[in-house]
Amino acid sequence: MRQLSGFADVIDRYDGFILDLWGVLHDGEQPYPGVPDCLDRLRAAGKTLCLLSNAPRRTTGVIEKLNGMALGRERYHHVMTSGEATYEALRDRDDPWHAALGRRLYHMGPERDVDVFAGLDYQVVATPAEADFVVNTGIVTFGETVADYQPQLDACLAAGLPMICANPDLIVMVGPMMVICAGTLAAHYEAMGGDVRQHGKPYAPVYERCFKLLGIADKSRILAVGDSLRTDVAGANAAGIDVALVTAGIHKEELGAAWGERVDPVNLRALADASGHMPTYAVPSLRW
Repeated sequence: MRQLSGFADVIDRYDGFILDLWGVLHDGEQPYPGVPDCLDRLRAAGKTLCLLSNAPRRTTGVIEKLNGMALGRERYHHVMTSGEATYEALRDRDDPWHAALGRRLYHMGPERDVDVFAGLDYQVVATPAEADFVVNTGIVTFGETVADYQPQLDACLAAGLPMICANPDLIVMVGPMMVICAGTLAAHYEAMGGDVRQHGKPYAPVYERCFKLLGIADKSRILAVGDSLRTDVAGANAAGIDVALVTAGIHKEELGAAWGERVDPVNLRALADASGHMPTYAVPSLRW
């Protein structure tokens, strides 16, 4: 695993980039230092950029949020999200698991995420007892824990509800705070015995969508960039593309380096080996 000082080190090796958002482009509140410059330089070098986020909302909402951070459409080409993948799965119902779902859904998550099912032929119900399945988009308020959702999870299990998880991430950085995501609730529900289907990274369909958006046939010319070994690196490994791990993201404390600094290669290798997912490169942040 090679540690890069920035993406200029390998720019000639790739034509397309699949970039994570939270923990790579921004912290949920503002872009990280160097990110706007790096995006502009990648585009100026003729590279095609596809943003891929495990955000539990459709691409329009993500684009709006990026606009508010001065990361406008002029700085990237395409966007795909786990929320968009969830919407498409609920719309198309083109596999046996989704086709077997009823039409009454219980939403576990904040109101801002309802676009993953809004406008589709479903009835939103108030309690798990009334539902055929549950759509899990995560916690309502930053700082909440699994314990806050245990009563809802118990009720869903008692009703025998299958769960769709619209964000497989376990945790995410929001400013300086680490908060749990829908994936943590889904993992707990599955451990309780619940039936769960997840959309987004690290699962193959979302990468296939990105490949189509990029329009690059040779996958050796595509580089993924993310901060999670479990989702970003695992997904890229399974998809057969190179991947750079941003070490200043969710693994920063485990790696023991200050933001933007290179990490100890021994610690980095041990963490990757323990996860079972191996990055091609490591880089302190998204920087040129």
